[in-house]
Amino acid sequence: MVRSIPDDTIQRIKNAANIVDVISEYVVLKKAGRNHLGLCPFHAEKTPSFTVSPEKQMFYCFGCHVGGNVFSFLMQKEGLSFPDAVRAVAGKYGIEVPDDQLTPAQKIQASEKEKLFRINEMAMHFFHANLTDAQKGAKAMSYLIGRGMTRKIITGYQLGYAPPRWDGLLNYFSGKNVPATLLEKAGLVIPRKDGNGYYDRFRDRVLFPIMNVNQQVLGFGGRIMTDEKPKYLNSPETPIFNKGRGLYGIQKANQAARASGRVFVVEGYFDVLAMHLYGLENSVATLGTALTPEHVQALKGMVGQEGRVYLVFDSDQAGIKAAQRSVPIFEEGFLDARVIVLPTGHDPDTFLREFGPDDFLKFADNGLGMVQFLMEAAIKRHGLTLEGKIRVINDVQEVLASVQDAVVRTLYIKQLSERLDIDETALLEKIRQAAGKLQGSGRSQTNVRPGVSMPEASRLELQIIGMMLCYPPMISEIIGRNLLDAFEDAKLKLIGQMIANQGNIEQERTSNLVSAIEDPHYRNLVAQLAMTECRWDRQGCERVLAQFESRSKRRITQDLQRKIELAEKNNDRELVETLLMEKQRQAARGLINS
Repeated sequence: MVRSIPDDTIQRIKNAANIVDVISEYVVLKKAGRNHLGLCPFHAEKTPSFTVSPEKQMFYCFGCHVGGNVFSFLMQKEGLSFPDAVRAVAGKYGIEVPDDQLTPAQKIQASEKEKLFRINEMAMHFFHANLTDAQKGAKAMSYLIGRGMTRKIITGYQLGYAPPRWDGLLNYFSGKNVPATLLEKAGLVIPRKDGNGYYDRFRDRVLFPIMNVNQQVLGFGGRIMTDEKPKYLNSPETPIFNKGRGLYGIQKANQAARASGRVFVVEGYFDVLAMHLYGLENSVATLGTALTPEHVQALKGMVGQEGRVYLVFDSDQAGIKAAQRSVPIFEEGFLDARVIVLPTGHDPDTFLREFGPDDFLKFADNGLGMVQFLMEAAIKRHGLTLEGKIRVINDVQEVLASVQDAVVRTLYIKQLSERLDIDETALLEKIRQAAGKLQGSGRSQTNVRPGVSMPEASRLELQIIGMMLCYPPMISEIIGRNLLDAFEDAKLKLIGQMIANQGNIEQERTSNLVSAIEDPHYRNLVAQLAMTECRWDRQGCERVLAQFESRSKRRITQDLQRKIELAEKNNDRELVETLLMEKQRQAARGLINS
């Protein structure tokens, strides 16, 4: 692994870091004995199998078999390189990461993502300075105040204004010696069609910086202040910005959602800011896209297994369709979601201004489950005539079919049959047919990663690695009997040598070992071994070592004998001599039977 950060700095950062604190920003963890448990952020699950050990400073999911230390968690969750993950952890603990030891080549190769984060942060400050300038930002400031925004909200969320120029931001970065090619990668400028230069993407718009939980700026949302189209313009997809994963306001909502165990999902930037303005900081919005499985995972990380999501949809047809699309996503993510329908003509912004947060929370308390909401909405829309009942069933059959818990699905069907006065058995058969179609299309299947598997020949070697991690007194025995030399799996052999070089490894130092393993498959294996309860004793160790020794001697002896017989058959006396000498050396070292 090529590193641009000195090892002693990495160790200092890791010593200062608490993996429980870092992961708690993404996952609701509950103490369970010596460890902490939560719902895995890497796959959908209903029962917590994601384990974090403060003692070992490691994590491991026994469901999808992903594990590691604090750095590898951020690498997996945020898609960071190792140096970027180290810098991210350092930033949380106020540790400065020196870069004066980097070679010129390493400086050039510094993470592109880190550069893009810095560029977006600079752009945010540029836009905010324009907004707060008495002359440049007067129109935009007046617009925001007219929309109910306060100076505190404008400053706290670093709202900004893009000047009505084609090169305002471009010129700003030109003065900072930032190349336009990087601005293009950040989605801030667009190349001209004639290939001659660039122009600003955002012009004469109010801007909303979009951040992650670590308050890094991922991109921007721009709102025009007139009736021109498009009304909203978001940053394009970039190496650090993905609309299907981002949630506006999450940097503020994360802690509030954890404390309350619930989170509100509204439809726009102003709705989020209005909610936060009235004290409902546990609110976020999608970025002009439908809810995705990645959104659900992020929401689940905010509220935990027992938490609840409230979807604040419009009561119009578009809102109903959005709810229909969301049901299977929440079902597969095992997350409870309710729907809040505000009075006609109101969105969260206007409702809160007129009625206040207390009445809003009353609506939330009366929110229907998603399936119930869709059934009632279909009945309201189509009525209970014969034709209306047929349309209701057609509207909700896929929704009911996507409910994975068979008991819950049956209860919904019973409720619908009573509301429609239709035979429950006939309705059940109709839903079963719809469920079969969904399974055939693969739409109802949850994407769970395959478990860890190893070749048969490597299983004993893996046991020995686990032994070295869990029962250090056997390390000297393993080295003294040259057992690592007989490993067939080269990567497990290297891991064994790394453990041996550490001597009698302490539990928390296993975390250091994980950082040195580049292959994610083997990193996960070591994390699994480290996080599994230790059941080794000397008698069990000796039994496994004897079994491995016997097997490896037999294998090496047979391989050498085959080579000798083949050399004799080909009358290659020189090779025969060499192989016989090798056989003597192996026998002297105890690696084969003499």
